[in-house]
Amino acid sequence: MQLTLECCTIRPWRLDDAESLVRHANNRKVWIALRDHFPHPYTVEDAHTFLKSVVNSEPVTLFCVEANEAAAGGIGIRLGADVHRQTAELGYWLGQEFWGRGIMTEAVAAFTDFCFQEFQLRRIYAEPFANNPGSARVLEKAGFVFEGCLKNNVLKDGKLLDSLLYAQIK
Repeated sequence: MQLTLECCTIRPWRLDDAESLVRHANNRKVWIALRDHFPHPYTVEDAHTFLKSVVNSEPVTLFCVEANEAAAGGIGIRLGADVHRQTAELGYWLGQEFWGRGIMTEAVAAFTDFCFQEFQLRRIYAEPFANNPGSARVLEKAGFVFEGCLKNNVLKDGKLLDSLLYAQIK
């Protein structure tokens, strides 16, 4: 799968993305808005471990966001199971130098449409941290609806934070 958009390309990760991945992922401002399984600092070893795990995975659910002909971020879904088998959680990140250009809004909208077509999903949701209004705006502009605030839902960098729940229904 490859989606060529006006702003960027969404494509599978490649092993040669390691250098660009480290350049954009090794940033505290990126890490602070992500879950702790996203390492910080982000090393070349982290990049190689991640890329080896996703390059041959099936089904492909984690993709590269390419801008300026290099890996600039990532987007993916975590498919639900059992009673949640028609639900998936959306996650995404983008290198700081690309913030504020509408790249992720366009990527989220196109990727969500792709996921509804590719997988048997009825609902895709995201849970940005409440202290990340930029991510909430991305979701709203991409057609997601605010469903609620999850109080004291995450512990990030030693701080207890609320999460916001956004979803799009097919």
